[in-house]
Amino acid sequence: MPTEILMPALSPTMEEGTLAKWHVKEGDTVSSGDIMAEIETDKATMEFEAVDEGVMGKILIAEGTEGVKVNDVIAVLLEDGESADDISATPAASPAAPAPVSADAAPIAVAAPAPAAPAKDGNRIFATPLARRIAADKGLDLAAIAGSGPHGRIVKADVENATAAPKAAAPAAKADAPAAAAIATGPSTDVVLKTYADRPFEEVKLDGMRKTIAARLTEAKQSVPHFYLRRDIQLDALLKFRSQLNKQLEPRGVKLSVNDFIIKACALALQQVPEANAVWAGDRTLKFEKSDVAVAVAIDGGLFTPVLQDADSKSLSALSAQMKDLATRARDRKLAPHEYQGGSFAISNLGMFGIDNFDAIINPPHSAILAVGAGVKKPIVGADGELTVGTVMSCTLSVDHRVIDGVLGANLLNAIKDNLENPMTMLA
Repeated sequence: MPTEILMPALSPTMEEGTLAKWHVKEGDTVSSGDIMAEIETDKATMEFEAVDEGVMGKILIAEGTEGVKVNDVIAVLLEDGESADDISATPAASPAAPAPVSADAAPIAVAAPAPAAPAKDGNRIFATPLARRIAADKGLDLAAIAGSGPHGRIVKADVENATAAPKAAAPAAKADAPAAAAIATGPSTDVVLKTYADRPFEEVKLDGMRKTIAARLTEAKQSVPHFYLRRDIQLDALLKFRSQLNKQLEPRGVKLSVNDFIIKACALALQQVPEANAVWAGDRTLKFEKSDVAVAVAIDGGLFTPVLQDADSKSLSALSAQMKDLATRARDRKLAPHEYQGGSFAISNLGMFGIDNFDAIINPPHSAILAVGAGVKKPIVGADGELTVGTVMSCTLSVDHRVIDGVLGANLLNAIKDNLENPMTMLA
């Protein structure tokens, strides 16, 4: 029986992608582990590996096709003894005019339909169509089977070696569930086009990244109850200490930036104020033991927020090297999903562009983001009460009030300030 190849979910949040390139053509023999295609998500282009063996019978989605939904059929794989004639009469390959499709219709099948992908604890279980059919025939519960394919996908061998067990009953569907309210996004395309019909302009097509940024940050600003805390931080001690360290590290080719110190200060502050090292998870919060800090990196057409895991326990030189590597690969769009997903806290630094201060939008599920402005010379009152000149950096902490209350947020920002104004303590 021909095997459907489905659009894979290459990250937990992926809903659709672009089929950027096929590495195989119709008639090619495919083995498990072979690179079949390149899939472009909103953040990166990733290789898609085969999980079954066979001959590529028919490619249904052409290269360059955008907006391919996860689990849509993109190709058909033939097993030994099968030919293209076995799929010629299927709905996907039939030249007959397609029937109207409703909004909630299932993807068109090119073979006998496999059982729908089950869910475990509310999350979809990823399995090949052939594995789902075998599991259904043997009465296996896919939720009890560990997948050995890419990203834990359940493949044919997993279900063939599994012991039959009764399948868990699916939860009853909720009747009359209210439709999700649409998020207002401003005037429609037609209205905007009519408004500027008499002015020359160029239409710029949105790529997947820009669409995702627009959707997620619109949702974040409308659904996350932001509040803002501001502090001025004196950098003179840090700049002097940084200069001394860089002279000592020069033989090793290490040069620390102010941003490296900011990352370390935030990571330690999350340990000093552990109640703030948490994220919102719908009906609960998740509190973390380690400090995973995301840092915004601008690229052409958007931005990434690569995550430095365990930043509280890493040295400044290790953080500096990791940040340089992540930023370089982010600009080349070579980051894997696990490198830019997660974390409880983020940093956005526009000080290098001369911005004095700004308010950043929280990137869910993070509970806070620190907006960092430029360090500028300002008159300050010294410890002795005398007026002097110092380097001052303005910072704004955007906070999710569902997770962090005002006093807790103030304690977190004060801890960040203390760490930066007393940089030697960060090495203790």
